[in-house]
Amino acid sequence: MRTIFTPRFWLAFALIIGGVAWRVSPHPWNFAPVGAIALFAGARFERRWLALVTPLLTMFAGDTLLQMLTGNGYHSLMPVIYATYALIAVLGMLLRDPKTTFFAIGGCVLASATIFYVVTNFAVWLTSPMYAKNGAGLIACYVAAIPFFGNTLVSDALFSAALFGLFAMAERVIPVFAEP
Repeated sequence: MRTIFTPRFWLAFALIIGGVAWRVSPHPWNFAPVGAIALFAGARFERRWLALVTPLLTMFAGDTLLQMLTGNGYHSLMPVIYATYALIAVLGMLLRDPKTTFFAIGGCVLASATIFYVVTNFAVWLTSPMYAKNGAGLIACYVAAIPFFGNTLVSDALFSAALFGLFAMAERVIPVFAEP
């Protein structure tokens, strides 16, 4: 029986630590590595459950620290946000081919940011008293969230480029990270 404590497991652990550190440090709204971590984990982690758990643990650890430090970590939209990151990890599983192209990764980055924007802002519209529960309220909610979408897209692109690029280099230079 193979151990779960492979170099890829430790990479997942390092991603969680890095993601938590970024989330609790001051940063612009929606400019965080969690979407890129979810996409990367889905694409590169051998065990699918680890790909799904990695972004969820990153979020939960970050939310817990934020709750302890600021009192603002836990909120009503957590289940929607977590489910969206799990969906993004599943999307990343489409990138499991080691010969995945830059354009395929870029397309999944765009899709993941769009999924996050559409799903989470729909949930905001549904639950917030700030928006009328009609088409105009839904449109107003999505329009108000456009700047956040820009931050999500840019951060997903930058962090994905870093994760996929550095990991591809590590696979070539450090054999222990190569595909099993």
